[in-house]
Amino acid sequence: MKRKRHSPDQIIVKLREVDTLLSGGATLADAAKRLGVSEMTLIRWRNAYGGLKAQDMKKLKELERENLRLRKVVADLALDIEMLKEVAKGNF
Repeated sequence: MKRKRHSPDQIIVKLREVDTLLSGGATLADAAKRLGVSEMTLIRWRNAYGGLKAQDMKKLKELERENLRLRKVVADLALDIEMLKEVAKGNF
């Protein structure tokens, strides 16, 4: 069976639906079955995205992209520094 990847926005919507089902008296197993995911998936999603709203998720993704970009810049600068050290030693 092919695995389906859910976007963070879809996950947040599904977690809200699970909360609605649980408040209505359904069990976690029933909610998972209705959404077509496993109970463990719901638990992982709740741990990762439990208190987030859609707006918070967008900000989090923006920060993750910015963090990735900055890590690449730092890695490039570190390579440049190492290269300049080698040139300064005369080992080129």
